[in-house]
Parts: sequence; C-alpha cells; structure tokens
Amino acid sequence: MINDKIQDLRQAAKVSSGNDSEKLWCATIGNEELINEINYSVLASKKRVKIVFREHIVIKEFLIQKKFDFTLIFGYSENIRELSYLSKDKGGAYIRIAPFYVTNEHNLMFLVGSEEIIKKFAGNATKIKANFSILLEDKTTGFIETDFNMGFLPNFLKTMISPLFNVSDLALSIVLISVNNEENIKDIEKIAKSNKIFIKSLKDIKSYFNSNKQDINKKS
Repeated sequence: MINDKIQDLRQAAKVSSGNDSEKLWCATIGNEELINEINYSVLASKKRVKIVFREHIVIKEFLIQKKFDFTLIFGYSENIRELSYLSKDKGGAYIRIAPFYVTNEHNLMFLVGSEEIIKKFAGNATKIKANFSILLEDKTTGFIETDFNMGFLPNFLKTMISPLFNVSDLALSIVLISVNNEENIKDIEKIAKSNKIFIKSLKDIKSYFNSNKQDINKKS
C-alpha cells in the first residue's frame, strides 16, 4: 500500500513538473462565448499556442438541447496555464495534459457529457469488460446554452419557459481516459454514443506531439 502511494506521488511529480518551455495540451469545454475568447487568445499568442481542433456539441435530452463548445489547444506551459485559468474564471472546465500521458499511456480518448451519464457509461463499459482508466477529469456547472424545442407553443410561452432550463444544474464533465486494450475501443465508442456522450479518439495526438517536439526547448 505504501509503495503504491509512493509510486503515485512519483507519477504526479512527473506529470506536474516542467518549466515554461515545456509544451502541454489543454482541453476546454464551455459556452460558445468562452471558447471564442480562448481561441482568439490562441491566435494572438504569436504562435506559442496552436488550436488542434474545436467541436460544437449538442446534447439532446427529451425536449431540451444543451449546447456547448469543446476545444483542444497545444503550446507552451505558461500560456496554457493562463488560458486554463481564464476558462475556470468564466465557468468552463479544463484538463491539462502533460507529455507524460502521451508517451506512457495508450489509446487516449476524451469523453464529454453530463456527470451522471458518464457514470452510467462507466458502469455499462465494466459490464462487458471494456476496461479503461480515468486519467484526468474536470467538471463545470457553469451556464450552458439550452434550447427548448416545442415548436407548437406560441413564442411568448417559449420565452417564458426557456429561462427555466437555463440554470446551472447541469454538471458537465470532461474526462481523459486510456482504453486498456485496443480491441475495446469500438465497444467504448459504441457505449458512449448510445449514452449521447461526445467521444473523441486521440490516436493521432502522439504524431502531433512528435511533429512539434523539436520546438519544445526553444523560446519564442
């Protein structure tokens, strides 16, 4: 037990250590306005940070559509820290991914969805022995844009009802997982999609890391 704790502490030190010339990934979820601001800051960073991809996600739940944006950026650690703090200050959620995970973990994938649905997903995955490990996670109950889809209602009623659903009761989670066996990836994807969870494989992230590796020790 003690040896396990020591090993965990050593791994945490490896993950968190680094200097301002180290490069990290940062995945952020939030409303469109927040992600626009983060991406604008990336474009103004004088190429110290790059946008890897951005996704607009819609989760449909009965008559409600919950909408938010998701972006993955890559760059120097001091810039990544600033942008992750911006995300947290404005109600978003983020996870910072050190090169340690990319070089030591296999089959990395992102999951984004409500906290309760992701827990249900985890239960379904264990039932069929599609094993995975949770590496990093964060969540937010910040404002997420919603649409109330009842076209048959008069506009004045929709205007009155819609604010009832724009409340901060949705715990939205972003999770980085490592799928233990490559043959389980399709099962994981199938379970995630059946639970209306956004899932993104990072099978190309190692190639992206290696292609930028030569810049890690350079200063802009």
